[in-house]
Amino acid sequence: MSANESPPGAPAPGDGARFNDRVGTVTRDIIGRASANRKTGRMVVALLLAFSIFAIANPRVFLSPLNLQNIGVTAPEIGIIAIAMMLAMLTGGIDLSLVAIANLSAITVVALYSGIAANDPALAESLTLPIIVAGVLVGIGCGMLNGFLVSVVGITPILATLGTMQILNGIAIVTTGGSTLYGAPEGLTAFGRTALGPVPILFVLFIAIAVLMALFLSTTSLGRKIQLEGANPVAARYSGISSRSVLMSTYTLGGALAGIAGVLFLARNPTASADYGASYVLLVIVIAVLGGTNPNGGFASVAGVVLATLTLQIVSSGFTALRLSSYEYAIAQGVILIAVMVLDYVAANRRQRRPAIEAPPDARAASPEPTPATAQRDTEHS
Repeated sequence: MSANESPPGAPAPGDGARFNDRVGTVTRDIIGRASANRKTGRMVVALLLAFSIFAIANPRVFLSPLNLQNIGVTAPEIGIIAIAMMLAMLTGGIDLSLVAIANLSAITVVALYSGIAANDPALAESLTLPIIVAGVLVGIGCGMLNGFLVSVVGITPILATLGTMQILNGIAIVTTGGSTLYGAPEGLTAFGRTALGPVPILFVLFIAIAVLMALFLSTTSLGRKIQLEGANPVAARYSGISSRSVLMSTYTLGGALAGIAGVLFLARNPTASADYGASYVLLVIVIAVLGGTNPNGGFASVAGVVLATLTLQIVSSGFTALRLSSYEYAIAQGVILIAVMVLDYVAANRRQRRPAIEAPPDARAASPEPTPATAQRDTEHS
């Protein structure tokens, strides 16, 4: 047997490399899930803390039933866009066009409904479901465009989605003429006013979508592929996963969620304008990162995103109750984002330094000091 040949029954060199890749992927997945769980617990604490602070600061306004209902009504559209942002970041990318997609979907629904209702209001009401589907399809189409630019053309996600955001914002201005459009199907607005006891139906729908997305990521093949694509693209490629199809599916699904968010906005407020959600882009990024999403991809927590959505909505409502301006709230968003990133960076450095600190005892255990008997035996052999 030559020196270069492997002994019978030994794994081929390529098999060892593939095994190492799989072990590394599983290890990163376990570490990522543990980190996401810690961040979810941190968000529970932050949610309770924010609620307590504003409840004490101005209980008459903040704890009023109307204010609590407003939190439950406004959180869904932002939360669903944040989940879509989480999906893009899970692959190691980002989607800056999500708010613009939601806005264009809302404009599509209002434009179609108003155009038909101008001639036949009864027909417009009877076409409520097809009109809503058309709005969601616009979101899906925009998501497919993003997926094509990122996965097929190969444009960096931040640049591709920045370009589509500008295009979609331009289309929104041209379509509306810069003015606000009024009108939405009565069935949709009635749905937005419905509640299950004290809980708005829009909030219930938001939780249902979040649960479905969590199950999608944890139980389906595509969900696993999305996570692996973000955790280790090289291992994903050697595992036979098509990066192109995964990215296309991810951005298409994100566009669909943004389209649904646009429809939910109309259910809450039957108007559409080109500047809707101008401040939401930073907000959904803050929510995704605050909720435990790794900006570099690989792991995320849907539960964390839901909790982060509620926390920031509570902060926004609390700022309003204390009569603080929206500009101060924007400052708070930036401060929260930077603070979270700094805390995550410090925690990561501590985890990296801990094995290095514990290495010397292990090394000493692996190389015991020679005993007199060992030294005598070594001398005899020499």
